[in-house]
Amino acid sequence: MTPRTLTARALGRATLARQHLLRRGDLPAIELVEHLLGLQAQAPSPPYFALWARLRRFRPTALADLLESRDVVRIVLMRGTVFAVSAADAVALRDWIQPLLDRDLTTNTQYAAGLAGLDLRELAAVGRDLLRDGPRSLQELRPLLAERFPGRDPAAPAYGLRNLLPLVQVPPRGLWGRSGQPRLTPLDEWIGRGPARADPAVVLRRYLAAFGPASVRDAQTWSGLTRLGEVFERLRPSLEVFRDENGVEVFDLPDAPRPEPATPAPVRILAPYDNVLLSHADRTRIVPDEHRRRIMTQNGIVRSTFLVDGTVAGAANLIVTRNSAVLEVTPWQRLTATRRAAVEKEGLRLTRFAAATAEVHEVRFVEQ
Repeated sequence: MTPRTLTARALGRATLARQHLLRRGDLPAIELVEHLLGLQAQAPSPPYFALWARLRRFRPTALADLLESRDVVRIVLMRGTVFAVSAADAVALRDWIQPLLDRDLTTNTQYAAGLAGLDLRELAAVGRDLLRDGPRSLQELRPLLAERFPGRDPAAPAYGLRNLLPLVQVPPRGLWGRSGQPRLTPLDEWIGRGPARADPAVVLRRYLAAFGPASVRDAQTWSGLTRLGEVFERLRPSLEVFRDENGVEVFDLPDAPRPEPATPAPVRILAPYDNVLLSHADRTRIVPDEHRRRIMTQNGIVRSTFLVDGTVAGAANLIVTRNSAVLEVTPWQRLTATRRAAVEKEGLRLTRFAAATAEVHEVRFVEQ
């Protein structure tokens, strides 16, 4: 039997439903963090805005408290970038993602030459020894590594430690309204247990629950790993199989929500680095092709964007000062008066979330 075709709009509505972007949820923050398999977190604040977009009564303390209690940690995971994940998922995912991090040590154009010929086991052991007395930043580690590995640019072995060891960024890094450079300590010392080998089939079923329906290439884009087709083949008997409009096979959990394509999608403002924009090879379900290059700046920053009718319609830039919170909205397409009003209403909600005590909350439209 020929698999049913799902349009880009149908795929988008399904993913938005699972992301709690069609309807905000009421579940605890830790449950949503786990459902989403973490929140991309190169910068401290994006995870807070990602949860605000998805939860009805989210307050910053809900995530900050989880970081301070060590129930959520900041650690390098999928695609070799920092995620805020539950401690349990840090344990489950870090070992699974290790092949990606190992590959990066030999292919990274900035650091591979500085790591060439280095005994990586020795480097990992030295790193653990240097962190035994407490968390250190990479800046603090570099001169110490220079003593142990003379004649090398110390930035290279410091980067190597980031990939070789499961290191968490400890608070106050990542706390709402706080600052501080990343200071690192081993995961097992921070939460009392280290990485354990995850079942790839379980991980991919969870990926489908949060981002599906999805193709093999979508899952590989989300994770940064290769050869996931072998896992999907093992899972095939337990999954629904569809095709997208290009004829590509997409897999899904049988009981996962797949709303009608005509289901209304409210305006949503996505956090910078929002993972829903980065977790598919074919992003047309949410990002129209004409906007794909606009979501990322030349220096690799993934912009805050806003969704209209389920797809990216422009950029959003939040500016918070001592007395004001202003959201600059740049539409990339014409907005009707009704949609413009909906963007403004959601934008004002965001400014009040970002700076509840500010005297001024404003949304400004910046026309291109």
